[in-house]
Amino acid sequence: MDWRAWHAKYDVPGSELSRRLAAVQEQVRAALDRAPAGPVPVVSLCAGQGRDLLEVIEDHPRGADVHARLVELDPELAATARERAPDQVDVITGDASLTDQYDGMVPAELVLLCGIFGNVSDADIKRTVQAMPQFCRTGGTVIWTRHREDPDLVPTICDWFEARGFERVWLSDRDAGFGVGVHRFTGVAEPLVTGQSLFSFVPGGA
Repeated sequence: MDWRAWHAKYDVPGSELSRRLAAVQEQVRAALDRAPAGPVPVVSLCAGQGRDLLEVIEDHPRGADVHARLVELDPELAATARERAPDQVDVITGDASLTDQYDGMVPAELVLLCGIFGNVSDADIKRTVQAMPQFCRTGGTVIWTRHREDPDLVPTICDWFEARGFERVWLSDRDAGFGVGVHRFTGVAEPLVTGQSLFSFVPGGA
């Protein structure tokens, strides 16, 4: 997969990815709106160019409160994110599946899992969801994406989140052409288990 060519589709007006990006950014804004006063820790797994978050905090009233860690394996995509990231956003070039990457940054107020669930096995999706109480503080938000092609796994992913103490905040319509989900953590954060790998990308994902 040429991930740089894939990311270029974000700039095609009306494309599925451009519309998904807009939906994700709208939910990032909403999550920042409801964040409590004080620093807002954010982590983004497989962050790409960081557009989900970086384009929002440029003008959001809580943008200066955001302290984030973006993890992206592709060095060119990570470099693009790093060029536009403010000082309080750290961009790591590395394997986003490794829990060690987030030590010291979790539990976070906002966790971004965008562009992952369509590229990994169902078992890895479930493993990642089950780990989210280690990533989210109480009241924190997870924003995730997954295509709605048959077999549509989105309802099952929602069930997995809800079984781990998350409540559904928002879910895009089935006919939107993409899937974006938002879940808020109502439980108590768990200690981060380091030395773990949550997922591996599989060929032919989207």
